[in-house]
Amino acid sequence: MSRIEQFSYDNAIVKKFAYATIVFGVIGMLVGLLAAFQLIYPAANLGLAETTFGRIRPLHTNAAIFAFVGNGIFMGVYYSLQRLLKARMFSDFLSNFHFWGWQVIILAAAITLPLGITSAKEYAELEWPIDIAIAVVWVVFGINMFGTILKRRENHLYVAIWFFIATWITVTVLHIGNNIELPVNMWKSYGVFAGVQDALVQWWYGHNAVAFFLTTPYLGLMYYFVPKAANRPVYSYKLSIIHFWALIFIYIWAGPHHLLYTSLPDWAQSLGVVFSLMLIAPSWGGMLNGLLTLRGAWDRVRTDPVLKFMVVAITAYGMATLEGPMLSIKSVNAISHYTDWTIGHVHIGTLGWNGFLTFGMLYWLLPKIFNTKLHSVKLANAHFWIGTLGILFYAIPLYFAGWTQSLMWKEFLPEGILKYGNFLETVTQILPMYALRALGGTLYLGGFFVMIYNLYKTVKGQTLLANEAAEAPAREIVVPHKGEHWHRWIERRPVQMLVISLVLVLIGGLVEIAPMMLVEDNVPKIESVKPYTPLELQGRDLYIREGCLGCHSQMVRPFRSETERYGEYSKSGEFIYDRPFLWGSKRTGPDLHRVGGKYPDSWHYNHMLDPESTSPGSIMPPYPWLITDDLDMSTTADKINVLRTLGTPYEDGYDEIANDDLMAQANQVAKRLRADGIEQDNLETKEIVAIIAYLQRLGTDIKPSQQANQ
Repeated sequence: MSRIEQFSYDNAIVKKFAYATIVFGVIGMLVGLLAAFQLIYPAANLGLAETTFGRIRPLHTNAAIFAFVGNGIFMGVYYSLQRLLKARMFSDFLSNFHFWGWQVIILAAAITLPLGITSAKEYAELEWPIDIAIAVVWVVFGINMFGTILKRRENHLYVAIWFFIATWITVTVLHIGNNIELPVNMWKSYGVFAGVQDALVQWWYGHNAVAFFLTTPYLGLMYYFVPKAANRPVYSYKLSIIHFWALIFIYIWAGPHHLLYTSLPDWAQSLGVVFSLMLIAPSWGGMLNGLLTLRGAWDRVRTDPVLKFMVVAITAYGMATLEGPMLSIKSVNAISHYTDWTIGHVHIGTLGWNGFLTFGMLYWLLPKIFNTKLHSVKLANAHFWIGTLGILFYAIPLYFAGWTQSLMWKEFLPEGILKYGNFLETVTQILPMYALRALGGTLYLGGFFVMIYNLYKTVKGQTLLANEAAEAPAREIVVPHKGEHWHRWIERRPVQMLVISLVLVLIGGLVEIAPMMLVEDNVPKIESVKPYTPLELQGRDLYIREGCLGCHSQMVRPFRSETERYGEYSKSGEFIYDRPFLWGSKRTGPDLHRVGGKYPDSWHYNHMLDPESTSPGSIMPPYPWLITDDLDMSTTADKINVLRTLGTPYEDGYDEIANDDLMAQANQVAKRLRADGIEQDNLETKEIVAIIAYLQRLGTDIKPSQQANQ
């Protein structure tokens, strides 16, 4: 007979993460709403550099993913892990270090991103000091989690814990792999990968950040909280095994589907397509396992808001994980990519899957740790319906906007010319849909405030069960017996599960990435492509600082509609000095890869000062600070040295004369501007000159006549 051991669960750390989830959820959604309104009213940035769309868009994505969802993950993990293992967390100190460390990282992101301090990598924009802090805090979380697993009183690891383990090891690999960079100074670095290689590594990370931060940990939470809320066992243990192992193996291969029809080699694109389609099976296996867990509890779904949120969350997961593979089919991707269809698709997952499951967890969990009842079931139901309407008003208009964009971009007149040759016509057409999206976001946030009030009233005056008393039999070593299911062996061995998970996720990454690094033929060299001049390099970094890549792509795909509109399609060899790559994810404005020489310097000057003066009806905000602020040339030499270390062929000692070359080119640009009637003192020292030099360089290394054999 096993002896009964008494211990306590740490609910204080759960409460901290729950409150952080709520606070940062509001902040992240408010920033997202500000960005949405700026697409209708550009003046909503109030003329401030720090609040322009290009700068706050990454702030919104980071706040939504790492602050709101991240804290939601840790809230759910710290609550469920202790109860599944029948053990208090390994270390209260590490739990609190994890909490405060994560909040400091979020604060650092909230300060640096609006200041334009960014590495420009999707979902990984934070610069190198913050990347190191993330790694430290993530390792602390891993030590705390595995320490708890090793001291557990329950022999078998429940399915939720499998997903937590796979999440931790995969995010570790992704974070390290995508953030190998050399610092220029405290707030600037260049990545070791360039061009096509950087694009592949970034979307290996970017897609799997969605997979292993927004999906696998939430699947683990689904496997715990849905059965608890429904008071029903998981529908199928066997299905959960298939779901887990198939998902973590297949997911890691799918990143290249973000780069279809780009300069990425066809073999890598095809791998991404094949594995993306394969993802439907395990994804829907998980969805069905979650929904069928509610068998026998469907009558309660009509009245229980917690179950309502969870049902819609799981359904949204199923929709998003069907649509994602469908968008990976090349013929469909030719329509969807660079349009708002993708934005709508992503938000079905974030608002529906992550948001609603988080709301369900909060409604179920907070009353438990305060030993009370939810203040108002009616208010929770009202939140559910307001939030659901918000999702519909958000996503459906964006689907129509995406289809409208693609059809207009591709439409030709009988004479064989583009019907909508002016890109701006395709933007103004979808402004009503942007307005409906903003309405949907407002509704969703309004529902969030209803939840905050409800939960505030729930916990007000109540005492937290900070150290909830519990007891469980001491753990006994189980001897395997004949006929036992093979998976039981791995469920008792967390270290082996960690190692096997690591091997499975590394296979896909290595097969796709290694050939791109080791086989030169994957990125053919083009003799005429040269490194950026110092002025162009500084201009490129200003372009990155302002977040221009959030609205403009730099990748002309091999479609007739694109080559007619923009010029010759992009070649992989043109990007070998691009750190980071800037192919973009969405076109709110036209592609810029062939913009060099298309307009005079004065056009770019006036476009930055007052976009509507050159493009009537434009929703681009003005950038007057580029006209008035002096260019910081103190970093030029350090940038040249770092890039030389990374293989860019600047001559030895060039760092010492780089600023001389910079000023010589700046004087030429300023001379052309003055010739066009722009009179401004010290024009050659302003940031606008560097931006113009960079834009005028784009796409000019190769002439169409040179490209036939490339």
